[in-house]
Amino acid sequence: MKAYQQNNINQINSNKTQLPLKDDAGEYKSILKIYDFEEMIEDYLTELEIRNYSRNTIKTYKSIVINFHKFLKNEAKLYTEKHVLRSFKRYIQYLKRDKEVTQNYIYLVTVVVKKFFEFNEINYLNEIQTPKRTKSLPKSLNEKEVVELINSVDYTSDDSEFKQKIQKRDKLILALLYSSGLRVSEIVKIRINDIDLFERTLRIRGKGDKDRVVLFDEDTKILLEEHVQNHDPEVEYLFVNRQNESLSPRYVQIMIKKYAKQLGLNKKVTPHILRHSFATHLLKNGVDIRAIQQLLGHTNLSTTQIYTSVDMETLKHVYDKAKQ
Repeated sequence: MKAYQQNNINQINSNKTQLPLKDDAGEYKSILKIYDFEEMIEDYLTELEIRNYSRNTIKTYKSIVINFHKFLKNEAKLYTEKHVLRSFKRYIQYLKRDKEVTQNYIYLVTVVVKKFFEFNEINYLNEIQTPKRTKSLPKSLNEKEVVELINSVDYTSDDSEFKQKIQKRDKLILALLYSSGLRVSEIVKIRINDIDLFERTLRIRGKGDKDRVVLFDEDTKILLEEHVQNHDPEVEYLFVNRQNESLSPRYVQIMIKKYAKQLGLNKKVTPHILRHSFATHLLKNGVDIRAIQQLLGHTNLSTTQIYTSVDMETLKHVYDKAKQ
């Protein structure tokens, strides 16, 4: 059976004009019967892991290809390349109209599904053009708001020892996210051996398993020193839960949202917004954009330029100064 399927696949890849294919009973065969999509998806995800794609990226890609496969299962005719092409367009239409997803998600779905087909040497979607992405800049907090957010994580002597420990840990997480411009996926994977308190540096393993060194300020150093002193020397990661396992990115996201709400900040606050605030404030205070690029771990300078927009007040100041 597998040999029969492979012969059909070879026929398709080498000579598409032989589509549609028919089975022994003379019925047209859906590509879902010709290709083993479950196995193809598994092979594709394995390849992404081998190429050192991040866990979150693999999870996102998996969701996209599985959801598209589910959609194809409900399509009436998938006998020719034209049928598959039409079904993909209907899927994009369905995402836009029924799911009301963002334009950037449409872009991601198009890229991922095309890559998935190309990986399996299926060229049905070659004519699909990748849609444009919207390039809206993420919001940022001003310096005062960041300081207030970090300082809002406090405790009293009446609090239990456990609660004090959690509050100190959460405050340090907020301080590090801002003072070092870390991604949430990076901060939860900091190891004790990555810290140099004397030099005020952290060694970070970023996207694509690329290492970089980042800095932290004196206030954060004080918080970090206390945390390290009370840290179990047998535990590898800096930030852990009750089971001494590294915290999840989701915990950090929820934690930040909780403190921002308690403070009464009428802004969306996420780890990424703290990272963007870090970059924006450095740029505003005269730090060279290439230095910011290095601290953020961006491969391309264009990425840094997108994330480090200067606020209008600063822009007016620079403009007026240049016109004097």
